[in-house]
Amino acid sequence: MTDLIQTAAQTSKAWPFEEARKLIKRFPGGKRDASGELVPVLFETGYGPSGLPHIGTFQEVLRTTLVRRAYEVLTGGHPTRLVAFSDDMDGLRKVPDNVPNKEMLQGHLGHRLSRIPDPFGKFESFAHHNNAMLRDFLDRFGFDYEFVSASDRYNAGEFDEALKNVLRNWQAIMDIMLPTLREERRKTYSPVLPVSPTTGEVLQGAVEVVDAETGIVRFTDSNGESVEHTVLGGWSKLQWKVDWAMRWVALGVDYEMCGKDLTDSVTQSGKIARVLGGHRPEGLIYELFLDEKGEKISKSKGNGLTIEQWLEYGSEESLGFYRFREPKSAKSLHVGIIPRAVDEYWQFREKLPTQPVEQQLGNPVWHLLQTRKDARTAANTNDIVFLPDGAGEKLDVSFGLLLNLVAVLGPNARPAQVLGYLDKLAGSDKELRGQTTLVTDFINDLDVMPDDHVGKLIDCALAYNRDFIAPTLQRRKPEAGEALALAALDEELAGTSDDATAEELQNIVYEVGKDPHYGFESLRDWFKCLYETLLGSSAGPRMGSFIALYGIENTRKLIAEALD
Repeated sequence: MTDLIQTAAQTSKAWPFEEARKLIKRFPGGKRDASGELVPVLFETGYGPSGLPHIGTFQEVLRTTLVRRAYEVLTGGHPTRLVAFSDDMDGLRKVPDNVPNKEMLQGHLGHRLSRIPDPFGKFESFAHHNNAMLRDFLDRFGFDYEFVSASDRYNAGEFDEALKNVLRNWQAIMDIMLPTLREERRKTYSPVLPVSPTTGEVLQGAVEVVDAETGIVRFTDSNGESVEHTVLGGWSKLQWKVDWAMRWVALGVDYEMCGKDLTDSVTQSGKIARVLGGHRPEGLIYELFLDEKGEKISKSKGNGLTIEQWLEYGSEESLGFYRFREPKSAKSLHVGIIPRAVDEYWQFREKLPTQPVEQQLGNPVWHLLQTRKDARTAANTNDIVFLPDGAGEKLDVSFGLLLNLVAVLGPNARPAQVLGYLDKLAGSDKELRGQTTLVTDFINDLDVMPDDHVGKLIDCALAYNRDFIAPTLQRRKPEAGEALALAALDEELAGTSDDATAEELQNIVYEVGKDPHYGFESLRDWFKCLYETLLGSSAGPRMGSFIALYGIENTRKLIAEALD
C-alpha cells in the first residue's frame, strides 16, 4: 500500500503534494550533508507576538505541516523538521485593541516584546504570554514542531555570526533595500536596529558600521548622544526583511509560506539571502482571510476569530478542514461559517475509505489526519499510514440538525436534554439503530457528556445557539393557506407511529406540501413556511430528520403554537 500511495502522490493535484514536489525538484535525491548523509528538510513558520494569536497564526503551522507530510509521502519517509519561530525581539509599535492594561503597554512602546510586562499578569513578558497561547493550541492539536524564540537566539549570541555577515555585506543590502523605500525613509534606514544601552528601546535610525568583525556600530542613542556599541549578544535585532533573510540562511530553512501581503518582502528577502550566501526557500504565497466586513484580519485589531472562539462553537477538526481548502483563494473567516465547516468535514471523513487512492489523496481529511505527530506508526516514526485512524467514522446526527434541535429547546437547554433526544432517536430510527455511539448512562441526569465527537458538538451547538441563533429567532404567524397545510401535517403526524423513520416522516411532509389546495408554488416555499413558522428561521434542516429527532409529539406542539 505504501508503494501505491507514493506512486499516486507523484501526480496528485492536491495542493500539499504540488508544494512538496517543489522540494523534490530542489533536492532530487533528498537533502544531504557534505558526507552524503540524508539530513532533515527544514520547514519554518513565523509568528510576530505583538498581539494575541488568532486562527490566521495557527493556519501557517497547519498548512506547513500538510506540505511536510506530503513531502514525507513523496520521498518514502525522508527526515523533516518544523520550526515555529517567534519574532519576540521586535519592538512594540502600537498597543493592540484586544488586551487589558493598555496604558501600561503605551509606556513601553518601542521596547522589545520579550521585555514588556504581561498585561494579563500571568507571564514574565507580553511575548511569553502570547507565545504560550500559540504553543498551547499547537500542542492541543498534536502538531510536531520545535519552538524557537528570536530573543533566546539573539541574547545567547547564536545569531552573532549571522549579524557579522550582515555588517560585512552592509552596502549590498542597502543597495537592495533603498530603492524600495520613500525618500524620507532612505535617510534613516538601517538593516540593523540597535538596542539602546540606556533605555532598552529598539532604535530606528541611521547606523554606521565601525567594525564588522567585532560587531561595533555607531548610532544616535535615545538621549541624543552618538555612541559606539556592539550589536552582538542581544544588543540589536534586524529590520524585518533583513531578519527574515538572515533566519533563512542561519537556520537553513528550505520551505516557508506566507500571506499575499508579504509578496514584496519575499522578493527583497530572497535577494538579501543570496547576498548572505544562502537562498530563498520554497514556499506558497496564500490569499488572506477576511472578517465578515471583508477587511484583513489583524492581531492588533483583534477583528478575527480567536482560537478559543472557534473551539467554543465548532470542533478542532472543522477548524483544520476550513484552513485546508483553496489556500490561494480569499475566504471570509467569521462565526457564520463554522456550522457548515463542521458538517462538511464529517462528510469527507465518512467517505474516505470508499474512495480510490487517487481521490483519497485529494480528500482534505486524509491530509488532516496525517498532521498529528501520533499519526506516525510505532514501528517507524517516518512511516506514513495509508488509511489514517478515524477514516470512515461518521456522526450519528449532523451539526446543522443539532443546531435546529437546540434552537427549539431554547437558550436554557441543557446538554442532557439534547442527549436524551439523540438516544431516543437512535433507539427508534431504523437508520440509526445499532450505529449510535452515544452514552446515556450519565449520573443522576447531570450534564455529564459522553467523551465522543457528538458529545463535544452538543456543547458547541448549545453555545452557538445561545450567542447567535436564539437572539435572532422570530417565528411568524402562518398565512391562511399555510395554516391549512400545517393543520393537515398535524393530522398526518397524529396518525403516525413514533417508530417512523426520518425518511417516512420526510415523505409525509412532502405529500402535504405537494397538495395544490394549499397554494405552494414549489416545495421550497412549503419548507420555508415550516422553517419560519415552526423554527423562527429562514432556513433549516431536512424536516423528516428533525421530526424524528425532536419527536412527533413535540413537533405537533410546535404546530399548535404556530396555529394558536
